[in-house]
Amino acid sequence: MLHQERIMRMERIYVDHAATSPMHPAVIDVMVIEMNQTFGNPSSIHSFGRQARQKVDTARLVCASSIGAKVNEIIFTSGGTESDNLAIRGAVYANQKFGKHIITSAIEHHAILHTCQALEKEGFEVTYLPVDHTGRVNIEDVKSALREDTILVSIMMVNNEIGTVQPIQEIGEILKNHKALFHTDAVQAYGLIPVDVNELGVDFLSISSHKINGPKGVGFLYARENATFSQLQFGGQQERKRRAGTENVPGIVGLAKAVELIQIEREERVENYLRFQEIFINELKVNDIRFEKNGNETFFAPHVLNLSFDDISIESFLVNLDIAGIAASSGSACTAGSVDPSHVLVEMFGIESPKIRSSIRFSFGYGNTEDQIHALAKRVTSIVQRLVKM
Repeated sequence: MLHQERIMRMERIYVDHAATSPMHPAVIDVMVIEMNQTFGNPSSIHSFGRQARQKVDTARLVCASSIGAKVNEIIFTSGGTESDNLAIRGAVYANQKFGKHIITSAIEHHAILHTCQALEKEGFEVTYLPVDHTGRVNIEDVKSALREDTILVSIMMVNNEIGTVQPIQEIGEILKNHKALFHTDAVQAYGLIPVDVNELGVDFLSISSHKINGPKGVGFLYARENATFSQLQFGGQQERKRRAGTENVPGIVGLAKAVELIQIEREERVENYLRFQEIFINELKVNDIRFEKNGNETFFAPHVLNLSFDDISIESFLVNLDIAGIAASSGSACTAGSVDPSHVLVEMFGIESPKIRSSIRFSFGYGNTEDQIHALAKRVTSIVQRLVKM
């Protein structure tokens, strides 16, 4: 009973921001106002509709400005998965007369991988590029994979499990003289790494609101003005006939507010998250915890820290973390009582590597404090020491 009471009094620590992030209070405030006052359909011509349209147009300008895009290049969607699907499927369907070859990496988010696998069943050919032991794509592999019939290249900007940053700008340079369109999933990068679509040389770029302290169920796709792609959703003429469906006005307004805030706070957040990593790692070292950091030491996002611990199993670790009030995650998928290994770590280390079964992702974000990170390190230390003894 005393043990249960102690757990209930213990502060819960959320370090799974790469999965989703809490909504910023300022975002909630503007959304409440919209839900109370702006209920018109943006497609309606009366004053209620015009009021809603003005809110959507303003939000579109905010989102476009944040990545150096034109206003008409922003398509509001339901989030990262839809943005990825619209970019990939839309691009290949519209350009399949030029070829049916797609290039992506083997460590993409499942929104990309599963879409590509579905397209393979429709007759498209997909090249899945390997990565090195740090999770980074080799530029020479991109060059070697390019063919005359390649119509799309899709490489994520930041990997969601290990935080490795891919050479997007360099790939963009390679594709300047090729007809293939270029898409990047920037869901984990946006807000922490500067994004300028013209500098990167991308034709499509996906963003999700709930990763930057905005609401779930909304995001946007940047689609370059001259990039040819097909709409996938039919109905009305919303989003310039590119994505049918009545716009989620409160969600779009909330997304725009989150975009404004993340731009103001970006440098401070990056500094905080790098300091969190340093505090956490140093405390583990002081306590002689045996671990290795997974990812790239030079090209990495500040909010993701993936560690593998010696002689620890994922299942036991995650259960004990949860009991200790810590929300973290692994790249493994639990289905029907079994654990499927992380496809990212398998590509990096091979299926036989012990890291596949001992790696945990800690990801920092809004609301985390230095005191929490110190407490996190102490609890993780205690759990690891206990599990190793067992």
